[in-house]
Amino acid sequence: MVGGALPADPAIARHVVLLIGSRGTSCTGVAIARDLVLTAAPGADYKLVEFDAAHVPQLKDVAAIARHPQFELATLLSHRATADVALMKLAAPLPAAFAPAPLAGAGRSVVPGDEFVVAGDGVTVRGDGRSGGTARAATLVATGEPGTLQIRLLDPATKGARAGLGACTGDSGAPVFEAVPRLAVVGIVSWSTGPNLTDGCGGLTGVTPLTRYRAWIVETAGKLGSSLVP
Repeated sequence: MVGGALPADPAIARHVVLLIGSRGTSCTGVAIARDLVLTAAPGADYKLVEFDAAHVPQLKDVAAIARHPQFELATLLSHRATADVALMKLAAPLPAAFAPAPLAGAGRSVVPGDEFVVAGDGVTVRGDGRSGGTARAATLVATGEPGTLQIRLLDPATKGARAGLGACTGDSGAPVFEAVPRLAVVGIVSWSTGPNLTDGCGGLTGVTPLTRYRAWIVETAGKLGSSLVP
């Protein structure tokens, strides 16, 4: 998360997981069961990163990956809406430091100005991979014409006209939370832009809302043998 995003509150950070890909990439996910992570549709094989008491990273295996069958990479790269969601079944349950987050209820409508909390492990400086790996959070607001296919978020202080808070490299798959009536996942991060729709970060944060895909998530979690948070 760029723009000076602060480390996430522990109540949020406990839901966020860091994933490392076989091609040297990283992304973010959110635990929705003790052995299941919701994230963006991956283009590589991934492992979960856990940190031991000395903060040394330990890689944990992913047993299975289920990508939504309607996901299209070319559509995503053009910043258009697609089913950018996937589930990763872990080979072993998460440690006690992590907690599964509930999914928001079906049918939630979004209007411009609605606030959401985005929490990701991505870089704080674009191009500097060493600046990532810590869960950071920012409150962003919906803009444009939010719908069930895509939601665009921006920093209310900069309104996308200059660099501000927003997702960046490594934040793909990061959870987007609503805070009222309770903390729950309403979507995941798919892409970002720089100010005024330029390449980069700190402008718009593109979100895939879960409304259309909630039933698939619940059904697939069941097939994978995972119990979601009520």
